[in-house]
Amino acid sequence: MLLYSVSELQGQVFLDLVSNHTSVVVSETIVMKTNFLILSLGALMFVSCDNPADGTDTAKVSDPIEKTASDSADDAADGVKYVFLPESEINFIGSKVTGSHTGGFKAFDGYFHVKDGVPVGNDHVIAIDMNSTWADDEKLTEHLKSPDFFDVKKFPTARFEVTEVKKESETMATISGNLTLHGVTKNISFPATITESEESMKFDAKFNINRKEFGIVYPGKPDDLIRNEVVIEFKLEAKPEA
Repeated sequence: MLLYSVSELQGQVFLDLVSNHTSVVVSETIVMKTNFLILSLGALMFVSCDNPADGTDTAKVSDPIEKTASDSADDAADGVKYVFLPESEINFIGSKVTGSHTGGFKAFDGYFHVKDGVPVGNDHVIAIDMNSTWADDEKLTEHLKSPDFFDVKKFPTARFEVTEVKKESETMATISGNLTLHGVTKNISFPATITESEESMKFDAKFNINRKEFGIVYPGKPDDLIRNEVVIEFKLEAKPEA
């Protein structure tokens, strides 16, 4: 039979209490760390924004297609030249992990040729003054003009020259053309809606391109990376040239 002194029993009770308390503290620490991890993940999911490009068509991109002078001359002879009205817009949406920004170009001009109510041939041009770039944040506007993005001092003009208009229905068409942006030229194809009224024609399109295909590779901050996809929106209205 084992006999313990009072002091020994007291010491054992103390050790048991310490052990139980330590177990409780460890358990509470694990629970707290787990809750913190769950809350952190939840917060990250909450601040992450959807990609605006997910709701648009992705433009098909290929090498540029050469146009001949005779093609443009034939179009000018066959069709009526339409020029853009001041109400026309060219906008874009860029995004990163934590949000998105809208912007566009305030100054651009161009024309297209129309015959029997539809664009004809491939003599359709849009020329954009890149110095007119704007964004929904003044600081961002200046950053977009810098070498990190458009580098407007080196590349002051962007240009879109149509190479083909493929009619899909009475109001829908697939537009293909050479886009020159940031000193890089690629042929892109995207769907567009073309509508006609008595006084004008409207040309609407919304699609996305990969900015890296045009040499715009600035990544953004390590904890807030910029997405590669950029949404482009054409809201163009034109009337016959006076």
